Parts: sequence; C-alpha cells; structure tokens
Amino acid sequence: MNDLIGSVAGVLTTVAFVPQLLKIHASKSGRDVSARTFLIFSIGVVLWLLYGVRIRSAPVVFANLVTLVLSVVILALKFRYGRRERRVEPSADAD
Repeated sequence: MNDLIGSVAGVLTTVAFVPQLLKIHASKSGRDVSARTFLIFSIGVVLWLLYGVRIRSAPVVFANLVTLVLSVVILALKFRYGRRERRVEPSADAD
C-alpha cells in the first residue's frame, strides 16, 4: 500500500511539470520561468533521487528521475529561448 501511495504521488507531482514544458515549447519563450527556482528545485530532486537509491525505493527513484529530466529540459528550453528573445528584442529607438 505504501508503494502505491508513493507511486501515485510521484506520478502526480511529476506530471505537474508537463504543462509548463508544453507552454514553453509552444510559446518559444521561457520568460515567465524562474531559472533560479528550477535550478534549486533540480538540486532538491537530485537529492531525493539519491535518497531513493539509498533506501531502495523504486517509486521514489523513478518519480524523481523523470521529474529531474523534465526540470532539466525546462531549464534548457528557458536558456535556449531566453537567448533568442534577447537577440530579437527591438531597440527602443527603432521607431
């Protein structure tokens, strides 16, 4: 029963990042995403992943591994589109 609860919790908290990832990809903008927040979050997820490995809990390991991948992809897209946004911004005296 504990593994079931852990698995459901892991799926829900992991899937929660999919809409953010899809929004960044669709809008080609990471402007509304805090890099600092996702970096700190990713470090926390790495620690949860290590914890899951140490206690040999498959639900903790799997959920945090998938969450880490999603978080890293979100960070990568933020930086990728962030550089593009800075280059494309029109200057103030373009009018």
